[in-house]
Amino acid sequence: MNLIALAALTDNYIWILEDTLSAWVVDPGDAVPVLEHLDRHGLVLGGILVTHHHADHVGGINALCKARASDAPLLCLPAADGVPPAAYAACAPERVRLVQEGDVMTFPGFQARVLDVPGHTADHVAYVCTFDAPASRTAAPVLFCGDTLFSAGCGRLFEGTAAQMLASLQKLAALPPDTRVCPAHEYTLANLRFARVVEPGNLLLLAHAQTCEALRAQGLPTLPSTVSLERAINPFLRTGEPEVLLSVQRHAHAPGAQRPDEVFAALRAWKDHF
Repeated sequence: MNLIALAALTDNYIWILEDTLSAWVVDPGDAVPVLEHLDRHGLVLGGILVTHHHADHVGGINALCKARASDAPLLCLPAADGVPPAAYAACAPERVRLVQEGDVMTFPGFQARVLDVPGHTADHVAYVCTFDAPASRTAAPVLFCGDTLFSAGCGRLFEGTAAQMLASLQKLAALPPDTRVCPAHEYTLANLRFARVVEPGNLLLLAHAQTCEALRAQGLPTLPSTVSLERAINPFLRTGEPEVLLSVQRHAHAPGAQRPDEVFAALRAWKDHF
């Protein structure tokens, strides 16, 4: 299957998994680029996967369901009751599925496992997609993580706690190292600027920043990332590293921070005002 990142709104990516016949769309904040893509490639809309309730992730659902009513796309929503019914009123009720931790959905060519990852919002979920043979022999898993994990960063804490977000990030960091990480925003350069201040001695981080700057200069996405790369460069996954700890103690007004949850909370607060 092909993995496509459609640029939308200001800095969103609407991710699409597609084969030659159908497409599965993740967090369609805007229907227009999705419909243009489906029409251009003659694809049926198989379904929509939603990570959380923010408008830039659900704003295009009704328009997609109206335009593709004959396809009767499946709509997967977090079961934690965050997405307002008005956001999907145009969708066929019998095709709406509420998902939560542990659910595994089987679609043509792939399976999607649901993880609860609260922190950014209370209802946030992520989808880990694996692929059927023969593609499974060559295609690494794909993680659609919405606004929980960004490349070199993580989401703000709008509804959850630092402890929840840290646990969610640790859950994602434990996925197979080759898992392709597909966040919903192109925030990488801004996140890398912060990460370099936090961990200036991380040579891989510095090299990756140069690679990403070159990609953006060409108008190309910096994503997907991988779990192994994020574990090596993302300060929010590296709260136990000595240089990260020292930076937090010196610059984040948290001289007593020692435990990972304390370091994470101070790091997130620092990033909020960076």
